[in-house]
Amino acid sequence: MKSSDVIIIGAGIIGLSLAIELRKKGVSVLIVERDEPGREASHAAAGMLADAGDEFPAPLVPLAHASARMYPEFVHEIEDESGGKVDLREHGTIVLSCHGEFPEGAEPVSTQRLKSLEPSIEASSLLLTAGENRAPSEICAGYLHERSVDPRELVAAALKAARHRQVDISSGAEVKSLLVEGGRTIGVQTDKAKYTAQTVVNCAGAWAGVIPPFEVPVKPVKGQMLAVVEAPRLQHVIRSEKVYLVPRGDGRLVIGSTLEDVGYNKQTDVNTLQRLFEAAVELVPGIAKSRRHEAWAGLRPGTPDELPILGATAISGYFIAAGHYRDGILLAPVTAALMSDAVTGKNPSFDLSPFSATRF
Repeated sequence: MKSSDVIIIGAGIIGLSLAIELRKKGVSVLIVERDEPGREASHAAAGMLADAGDEFPAPLVPLAHASARMYPEFVHEIEDESGGKVDLREHGTIVLSCHGEFPEGAEPVSTQRLKSLEPSIEASSLLLTAGENRAPSEICAGYLHERSVDPRELVAAALKAARHRQVDISSGAEVKSLLVEGGRTIGVQTDKAKYTAQTVVNCAGAWAGVIPPFEVPVKPVKGQMLAVVEAPRLQHVIRSEKVYLVPRGDGRLVIGSTLEDVGYNKQTDVNTLQRLFEAAVELVPGIAKSRRHEAWAGLRPGTPDELPILGATAISGYFIAAGHYRDGILLAPVTAALMSDAVTGKNPSFDLSPFSATRF
């Protein structure tokens, strides 16, 4: 049995970020991952760092804002420690709405200005969808000062940074149960071995809810996506009611996404992907000539109230940092900071009571 100060269940961006933060404080960490590190929701994510207040349940807004502010330094540190490069884009987001409804804080963009920002966008199709005859000067878009990041580059660099900081990682080891004695955790039992620690943090994403004896209502919410190449080079993230488009620095364009309550099914559906592709072509006709590069589905960890579960549990030494739903990439920096404080006995800088597992 291998012993560490802290065992983290799950090697997605939440678990990796927390491990790095704990190692900064001199805590020895073992990450136990059921599959390959970083290959679940973190690998599947689009990487939009959207923090507009009206897009989140109210208790989550302060955390979203704080995490978005932390991102440049968060990425810089990971790049510095990993020697890798992470595609963090600062170009912002254009939100298109045929009804003129935009997120809080969006700057109005006329159709004329929209054409100058993104010449490839076909604004007229959006106006036709609304069934209205609007003048070219009327507002059909809003601009948000948001970043985006390539989650796969981020996770790959975070994995290298964690190893650089001597985080131990056990891959292909599924946690079957928490080990508890006298009301306190003493480690975890995997399908291969026992690992001991006085503190365990459940960062298992969509699988966080099925680890006995303390099960929580986290369930998988499937999202299907695709990426194309040889498409028009967009500078901004583009979002509409039907689809979003996220450009990558290497020329890929990510098109997403669905929300499906279908359990742990990660199969893609050709008709669903075609609908996403057609919605993308409506906005940017040049995408019709692009070449499909990849299609995939990921499992977001959802909770009944769409809030993450953060903090201690009724079992002494057992913490949960899971249920981030669509915002795991965005919330990674603030989650790592808050949970590292909670685990090491410090008062977190935000009140975690709205995110307590006891609310269920």
